[in-house]
Amino acid sequence: MKRLLFLALLAAASVTAIHAQAVDVNVCDVVKKPQNFNGKTVRIKGVVFAGFDSFIVKDPTGECGFPVDAIWLDYPQGTKGKAGAAAVLHIQPAHNYAGPYQAPTRAAVTLDKSKDFKQFDSLLSQIHNKGAALCVYCVKNQVSATLVGRLDTVADASIKRDASGKVTDFGGFGSNNMYAARLVLQSVSDVSAKEQDYTASDAAVKGDVQPNPGNPDLFDPLEAAGKVVAGPLANTPAAAQAQKAIGAFPKRGEKNGVTIVTGGVNEVKDEGPGKVDSPDGVLYTVHFNQDRLQGPAYIRALFHMGEHIADLRSMTGQNDMAPPYVLEFNAWSMSISSGIVSGDKALTLPGGSVVWNVTWTADNRQSNMEAGVSSYLKAAAINR
Repeated sequence: MKRLLFLALLAAASVTAIHAQAVDVNVCDVVKKPQNFNGKTVRIKGVVFAGFDSFIVKDPTGECGFPVDAIWLDYPQGTKGKAGAAAVLHIQPAHNYAGPYQAPTRAAVTLDKSKDFKQFDSLLSQIHNKGAALCVYCVKNQVSATLVGRLDTVADASIKRDASGKVTDFGGFGSNNMYAARLVLQSVSDVSAKEQDYTASDAAVKGDVQPNPGNPDLFDPLEAAGKVVAGPLANTPAAAQAQKAIGAFPKRGEKNGVTIVTGGVNEVKDEGPGKVDSPDGVLYTVHFNQDRLQGPAYIRALFHMGEHIADLRSMTGQNDMAPPYVLEFNAWSMSISSGIVSGDKALTLPGGSVVWNVTWTADNRQSNMEAGVSSYLKAAAINR
């Protein structure tokens, strides 16, 4: 009995020691000077937001004043959690990447799958599905919590190029590699939820029904997206860019450095060089949560991620890197265009931002769309 008691006390002391090593920080300090925190185990009080291509920790006090005002959040590999983004674009060196690159060595993180973690993961995976004709991964809650984990950081999250446009170094973390800091979760506590307000978006699409994609086993989203480009989008001002967006994905049997993967959206991605070649020495892997993207939502997601890849591959020089806000705005514009020509009556984004409604007058459509996208990007901590 004494031995069991001693072991229990030893285990408790070990847990205390692990948490005692955590440094208390806030989101804004990390975003301001991320290089000061690389590799440290930290404790952060923050607000976690799960959006279409966002799984982030924001500062509870509001904005920090930077173009990307958040820390990306990842679970350790093998967690198999339910929460996270619906889609993530991961960029890494290809097997034939010619530049100097050394994959960083990271300390292992083991996630404490406690009752608090299970509550946290559950709250962030609940989907709002009342009435919206097409709501692209509209997560029901934002969650406030105290998070402990390993911070991985870079001084500059941008993908670097030489004067000819060739990629010479890779950026940060998360979707589009645009976050200068990533928290790999070790434990979570003090969990509380705030339900996001979808009142306006529900009213806008009251009575509408999301189109049924038919048998999901027979649904090919890339083929469906291609038909949108060749059909409804063909005679629109967005036709050429739409072709580039969907053309970013490989045709059957083609190897162009772009890969679609289903699963692993919310877990740490491989930072080392990939095992296959790419025409430009760069691999673009799109991770989709197929359980959350069905039918039309999957097609909108393909246009979104294809636009990102087309934009990144069309950049020609070291000063040609568009700000994150512009890249995201372009991608959502393409998604919305594909929805409008496909007959979507309305389109809602996580947090309740309505970015399209067929009842809008012609004079108001552009301004309303821009306001809706801006509102969503603000919720996703991406600023002008």
